[in-house]
Amino acid sequence: MKMLVIEDDDRIRLFTSNGLREEGHVVDDTSNGGDGLSLWLNGRYDAVILDLNLPEMDGLSILKSARQKGDATPTIIVSAKKAVDERVEGLRSGADDYLTKPFAFSELLARLDVITRRRGASGVLIPSGDTLAIAGISLDLSLRRVVRDGVPVNLNPKEFALLEFLMRNAGRVMTKEVILRQVWDYRFEPQSNIVDALICRLRNKVDAPFQTALIETRRGVGYVFNGQD
Repeated sequence: MKMLVIEDDDRIRLFTSNGLREEGHVVDDTSNGGDGLSLWLNGRYDAVILDLNLPEMDGLSILKSARQKGDATPTIIVSAKKAVDERVEGLRSGADDYLTKPFAFSELLARLDVITRRRGASGVLIPSGDTLAIAGISLDLSLRRVVRDGVPVNLNPKEFALLEFLMRNAGRVMTKEVILRQVWDYRFEPQSNIVDALICRLRNKVDAPFQTALIETRRGVGYVFNGQD
C-alpha cells in the first residue's frame, strides 16, 4: 500500500516510515504541515499517519481540510496528547483512529490493517480484496501474490515493492533517484545500476513471458508503467 507520514519529530518519522517500507509499503513523509496537506491532496494514498503539532499547519487543520474536500483516506492520528478531549476532537474531525506516543510499531501496523480494511481508500485499490489491478496484472497486497493474465508470477519482496510503486504511478515517469528513495530508502549514487538490475529482473518475470510489455524505459529520464485501467 501507499502511505503518507506527516510527523515533525525526525526520530519518530524515520522510525515509522522506514518500518513501513520494510513491510513492503510505498511511503511519502514530511515534517511540515503545509507540505503534508499538499502531498495528501495531490497523491493517492491508502492511509495517512498524522501528527497534531506541526509547523506551518497543525494536524487537525490538515485533517479537516482533507475531509472538507471529500477525501476519505483512512487516517490515524499519532500524538503525545493523551487527554480524552483531545482524542474525541481528533475522531470527530474525521480521524479513523488515535494512537498515543510512545507506541509499538506492531500496534500501528495492526491499527492500519483495521482501518484500511474497514474503510478502504480512494484510487485503484479494491478495498474488499486488498488488490491492485491494472492492465491484466493483479497484486494481492495482503498475500503478496502477483498474477498476470491468469498466470501466477513469483516475485521477491523488492521486485514486488517496485512493481507496486510503478503501478501506483502508472503513466508517470519515475526517475532512478525517486525509485531508490521510495523502494530502498537508501542514498545510492545516481549512477548506481541497482535500479536497472531490478527493472531487468522484473521485466523478465512480468513482461517477457507475455505479448505486451508494460514497463518502458525513458532513456535519460527513468521508467514508466504504461498499463491502462
